[in-house]
Amino acid sequence: MLSGVNVALGVTGSIAAVKTVELAHELRRHGASVRAVMTPAATRIIHPWALSFATDHEVVEEITGDVEHVALCGRDGWADVFLVAPATANTAGKMAAAIDDTPVTTCATTALGADVPVVLAPAMHEPMYDHPGVLEALATLESWGVDLVDPRIEEGKAKIASEEAIATALARATTPRTLAGRHVVVTAGATTEYIDPIRILTNRASGRTGRAVARACYVRGASVTLVHDGPDVEYADVKRVETADEMLAAVSEACVTADALVSAAAISDFTADAVEEKIRSGSPLSVELEPTPKLIDSVRRDHPDLPIVGFKAETSGDDAAMVREANRIRDRVGLAFVVANDASVMGEDDTRVLFVAGEDDPADVEEARGGKDVVAGRVAERLARVLDGGSDADIETGTGTEGDEPER
Repeated sequence: MLSGVNVALGVTGSIAAVKTVELAHELRRHGASVRAVMTPAATRIIHPWALSFATDHEVVEEITGDVEHVALCGRDGWADVFLVAPATANTAGKMAAAIDDTPVTTCATTALGADVPVVLAPAMHEPMYDHPGVLEALATLESWGVDLVDPRIEEGKAKIASEEAIATALARATTPRTLAGRHVVVTAGATTEYIDPIRILTNRASGRTGRAVARACYVRGASVTLVHDGPDVEYADVKRVETADEMLAAVSEACVTADALVSAAAISDFTADAVEEKIRSGSPLSVELEPTPKLIDSVRRDHPDLPIVGFKAETSGDDAAMVREANRIRDRVGLAFVVANDASVMGEDDTRVLFVAGEDDPADVEEARGGKDVVAGRVAERLARVLDGGSDADIETGTGTEGDEPER
């Protein structure tokens, strides 16, 4: 997600500075290079050696004749983005007033003047965060294009945002906004069908790929609605559902204003007529199963021109079979393209998929492999080309028919 991105990390005198060692490690895990700049107050909370170890670079503690602020954040400087995390009320106010009396504020003034993207992660006590002057300073910074990563309000404190939220904000600040102004609906994970109040029908899908796709679309500027049975995330408006019927209802509502749908969820193919009390164990049991409606068929029927991306999981392990099945669902529903994968990778950190965009033409099948974020980025890039009328935009739309294939 941050591969090849150079991050200048400004650390100020909040107690949340103790979290910056792990933050630096996390950014590097995502592929970024990190160099730290510290205020004098920050060095009294966490030793510069700790950040030197975490970043594998010397820490800037003062501005010298080497003009470190220009070398880092000038027009031809090292940094692709300047991150202030944690950002105190003091530092936010100084940045908004163009006061640069610490290494961090001097780098901030330089970055803002050089059009280097700036990301701010405030951390302070809640009454300080609610001070009208602080709110005005943050609003001023936002009006200048600074990206704010909202703090978590807990226990009377505006705590620094999660490492994931900060990494996502950095990716959004440094990635071309190819989906800016678009509303993308993404489904993720498994659905659940009840047999009784305790027993369920479900599958092994973790939802990690769908959530990664939602984040990749957000990073590229989209407004994202994520429909899943999972946690709230900072990069999308989450609609939480359990059953296939609930997912269909939520997606149908969200698609009224959508520019595209990415159907990455592993939706249950069958539902049962659930009973109200627990079924007693120890006796033979037969469960009557009924097929669930096909989500992409239903959406296509209601939105004949909506670009839809489908996912198709197969267990054969054969590429030709995966492409054949992907083309079958693509042609049936009129999909922009299909992401085909072997079901054996479900739940794994790394994955391998085939992008299928045209029937039986090897030139229209592209392989992608790597972590979930890597593959999700490829999905978002291809979707952006579709919406811009690029090579994947020859969408064969139609009303579709009911079938027996699961969307994956």
